[in-house]
Amino acid sequence: MTLEILTPEKKIFSGNVYGVQLPGIDGLFEVLDKHAPLVSALGKGNLKILKDKTSSVNYQIQSGFVEVLDNKATVLIEGAVEA
Repeated sequence: MTLEILTPEKKIFSGNVYGVQLPGIDGLFEVLDKHAPLVSALGKGNLKILKDKTSSVNYQIQSGFVEVLDNKATVLIEGAVEA
């Protein structure tokens, strides 16, 4: 799955990943390879990039949105700090 994380200032991440855990406004959810199409609002919290089954990178994010379409997740957020 391809993941792109964008803020108004810059691109935070772009590449192939195993999955991503996101802080939805109603709770945490995960998007993996071949996920169904989805658009969701995101709340403030921890975004976890699952590079493979054993390694990950964490960011503390502000609110935003995620779109999943054609095995690509695009995350648009106000800001992020690597945790």
